[in-house]
Amino acid sequence: MFREMRRKKQVMSEELTKEVLINGTSGVLALEGDDGYPYAVPVSYVYDGEKLYFHCAKEGHKIDAIRRNEKASFCVIETDHIVPEEYTTYFRSAIVFGRMRILSEDVEKRAALEKLGKKYAPEDTAENLAKYIDKEWTPVCVLEMTVDHLSGKEAIEFVREREK
Repeated sequence: MFREMRRKKQVMSEELTKEVLINGTSGVLALEGDDGYPYAVPVSYVYDGEKLYFHCAKEGHKIDAIRRNEKASFCVIETDHIVPEEYTTYFRSAIVFGRMRILSEDVEKRAALEKLGKKYAPEDTAENLAKYIDKEWTPVCVLEMTVDHLSGKEAIEFVREREK
């Protein structure tokens, strides 16, 4: 169902692809937008090794798109080192295809927000995080992406470096 990568030498292992998702700080979520136009929006996220979680407002373009079509893709670029003398970049990236779900149960919504908080403020206390979540609880919506397929790709230079 999902296409094989054309440049097979540049395919990253599942383990390395998951590392890119864990280490990344932002990515681009792509949905089917209004009138069939693609809608791609930069977002912060957390990946727990199985699912991705995002937060957003309770209404807007993302929510409308997800309600219309749950299928989505999400891309993270971990490394993007420009090498001008070679007219290229040395990169590592991951793409996830999956299905979006708006979390409605308070327990799962809070658990996802705690994961997000721990990712972006790892030194903060659990008490401060809980206060922040409580303060933002009413206006926040939490999205969950179940992974149907993931792939990772890296610059051939990184492949050669690992093969040494």
